[in-house]
Amino acid sequence: MNIKRSIRIAIENRKKDGVPVVENVPIRLQVFFGGKRIDFTTGYRIDAAKWDSAKQRVKNNVTNKQKQSALQINTDIARYEAYINEIFQDFEGKGTEPTPEQVKEAFAEKLNPTPQKKQKSQATRGKAKKSDLFVVFDEFVKECGVQNDWTESTYEKFAAVKNHLTAFKKGLTFEFFDQYGLNEYVSYLRDTRGMRNSTIGKQMGFLKWFLKWSFKKGHTKNNAYDMFKPKLKSTPKKVIYLTWEELEQLRDYEIPPTKQYLERVRDVFLFLCFTGLRYSDVFNLRRSDVKENHIEITTVKTADSLIIELNNHSRAILDKYKDVAFEHYKVLPVITNQKMNDYLKELAELAGIDEPVRETYYKGNERIDVVSPKYALLGTHAGRRTFICNALSLDISPQVVMKWTGHSDYKAMKPYIDIADKVKANAMDKFNKL
Repeated sequence: MNIKRSIRIAIENRKKDGVPVVENVPIRLQVFFGGKRIDFTTGYRIDAAKWDSAKQRVKNNVTNKQKQSALQINTDIARYEAYINEIFQDFEGKGTEPTPEQVKEAFAEKLNPTPQKKQKSQATRGKAKKSDLFVVFDEFVKECGVQNDWTESTYEKFAAVKNHLTAFKKGLTFEFFDQYGLNEYVSYLRDTRGMRNSTIGKQMGFLKWFLKWSFKKGHTKNNAYDMFKPKLKSTPKKVIYLTWEELEQLRDYEIPPTKQYLERVRDVFLFLCFTGLRYSDVFNLRRSDVKENHIEITTVKTADSLIIELNNHSRAILDKYKDVAFEHYKVLPVITNQKMNDYLKELAELAGIDEPVRETYYKGNERIDVVSPKYALLGTHAGRRTFICNALSLDISPQVVMKWTGHSDYKAMKPYIDIADKVKANAMDKFNKL
C-alpha cells in the first residue's frame, strides 16, 4: 500500500493591524494526504527575511531571536520530516490509512517517547558494545592503509575526515550516526564547513566506508549508514584541457628573459601533454625507463605497468635534457607539484590562454556558477587530460588511448569521448562557412 502525501514547511502568514508580520514568525509543518491537512508546530521562529520559501529551510549562516542557528533549526526540520515519513511507512506496512489524530499521536510519541519505550531503548543501548569511535577510526586507518597500500594522499584524506568529525561534535559515538545524525552531519559539512555537494558526497563516502568496516568488526550494531542515501545535486566535473590550438600557442610563446624559470615548467607540462603521464610518474621517471622508441613505467597511483611510445614532440623534450645530470638519474627538471601548478598558471596567463570557462556546482539546492579564465584553472593534471582529449580528437581509438594511460574502465573515458565528439562536430561545421 502506498499512501500519497506531501509535506510542506512554511512560516505562518500572519497580519497585525492589516500589516504582514515579518519578524519572529512561527515555522509550521503541514502534512497533506487523502484530502486532509494536519498542522504541526516546529517550536521554532524566524524572521521572514531569513526564510527560504523555495527550499523550505532557514537560510544558511543566520540565527533567530532566540540565538538558535540555521543548522540547528534545519536539522530538526529534517528530523521531523523523517518522523512523518516513518509514521506513514508504518501504516503502509499495516495496509491501513491513518486518521489525522493517529498521525498526531504517533508524531508526539516520536518527539517524546513514553517512559516504557525510553527504558527499553536505554536497555538496548546498554547492551550494545561500546567502542571509542576515534580509537576505532585510528585502527581502521592503520589496517586498511596496510591492506590496500594507501598512498600518502589517501592517508591525508582520512586525516581530514577525522578532523571534520572531531570539529563536528564532542563525545561523538557510533550510536549517534542513525539517519538523523547522518543528516545532521551532512548539514554541518554544507552550512558550517561550506562544502559543495560533490565534496560532501566524497566525505560521506569515506565516513560510510569507516562505519561499514566498524560494523563488520563488531565495534557497533548501528548499520543505518547502509540505507542512508542523501540527495545531493551535482554536475559532472569540468574537464580542463588545452585544445591543439592552445597547446601550440603555449609552446610557441616567447618567454621573457626575466622569467626563464618558466621554460622548464613548460617543457615538463608539454611532456605530460604528449605522453598522458601523471605528474607523479614524470616526477619519478628515470633514465633507465627511457628506451629507444618508448618509455616503460610502473605507475605510482595504480601500480600499472605501461609502455608508452614516443612521438616527435615527447622525444624532442627528452633530447633537450639528455646531457643534463639531474638528481637520482631523473630525466626531466620536475619541481614540486604545488610550485609547478603556480608557475603553470603564470605561464598560461602570459601566453594568453584566457578563454572564459564556466563551472557549475551546488551547495544544497543552491546552484552556483563561476566563470574563470582557463589559465586560472590549469594544473599539472590538465596535461594528462590534454593528451587524452587530443588523441581521441585525432581519431585514435579509445582502446589504444586506454593502453597508454592505464585506464581499465571504459566509463572513465566517456567524458573525454564526449569532448572529442564535440570537437569533431565543430570541425565539420567549418565546411558550412566555405
